[in-house]
Amino acid sequence: MFQRDYIMRMIEQLGQVAGAVLGLKKEWRHAEALQAIEELLEKQFRLNSRLLRSLSDEDLVAMLSRSGNPDHAQLQVLAVLLREEADLLLELGQESAAFVLRIKSLHLFMRLSLMGAERIAADPDEEAERQLEALASYELPPDTKRLAARWMEQRGSYALAEDLMFELEEDGELAPGENEAFYRRLLLQDDERLAAGGVTRLELLTVLKEDRIG
Repeated sequence: MFQRDYIMRMIEQLGQVAGAVLGLKKEWRHAEALQAIEELLEKQFRLNSRLLRSLSDEDLVAMLSRSGNPDHAQLQVLAVLLREEADLLLELGQESAAFVLRIKSLHLFMRLSLMGAERIAADPDEEAERQLEALASYELPPDTKRLAARWMEQRGSYALAEDLMFELEEDGELAPGENEAFYRRLLLQDDERLAAGGVTRLELLTVLKEDRIG
């Protein structure tokens, strides 16, 4: 009961802030909208934007964990707030700052999906897709590509995961044997699942046989 009430209060606060932000955006009062987000961050998480930028997504997951168990509700609310702040900053022309926060939001949503988190404040998979679409014109950092490859592999989007692994290999970002391990994991899937993910067993075996991986 306590856990449910705690989650409901948090979602209610998020809904109130989201509604206020939407109204302020329509009136082009972006500074006030950012302030509303900042106030909820400080109230709910004891965080401000400056501190958020200094913490990695892994730091945030660790910080919002209890006895080693990530708090999915808090992490989803935080990821939504980061997304909203990124949208506001982009509209204000602060592209670099928006990029940093959007990447962090994306990472949190992908990590939540990898944890098997259910929708509480937002659907992790849908939000990750949305953020990747918003970042489509940018070169993603290696850490983002690596996490996205894991997320896509888990979802069965094997061809997309393969593309990211190829980019990481081309950039020298993979450890020896890492790409081979990826292909061997895919070979554990049945042919129907591989085909649904955009690859075939023959293609995977050919890559391994021709030693075209690092």
